[in-house]
Amino acid sequence: QVRLEESGGGSVQAGGSLSLSCVASGFTSEDYCMGWFLQRPGQEREWIATSYYDNNIISSSSYNARFFVTRDSAKNILSLQMTSLRPDDTAMYYCAAGGNGAVCPRAVYVHWGQGTQVTVSS
Repeated sequence: QVRLEESGGGSVQAGGSLSLSCVASGFTSEDYCMGWFLQRPGQEREWIATSYYDNNIISSSSYNARFFVTRDSAKNILSLQMTSLRPDDTAMYYCAAGGNGAVCPRAVYVHWGQGTQVTVSS
C-alpha cells in the first residue's frame, strides 16, 4: 500500500524560510513521479513542482525563484525548500506520487499525502 507522509509545515513570518519533506513508502520500484502542490482556502490545488524518476525536476514559474525541490530516490524522499515566504504562500501543501516516473502529467498523481499546513504571517 502506497503511503505519502508530509512533514515540516508550520508558522513563519514573511521573509522567512521553511522546509517540507515527503516520505513515500509502498512503491515496488523508484520509477514513479513525485510532486508538490499547494491549496489555498477556497481555491483549487495548484502545482508547484514535479520530480521524474531520474531526479530531474521541473517547477512552476510562479514558484521556482523561491521554492526549490530535491529528491532522494534512495530514501524515497521529496523535499521542498521554501524561501522568501509571503503571506499569500499560506496554504496546505501536499505531496503526490504515481505514474512511471518518465512522463508525469497531473493525471498520474493518484496517491496523495494528508497535507501539511504552512502559515505565513505579515
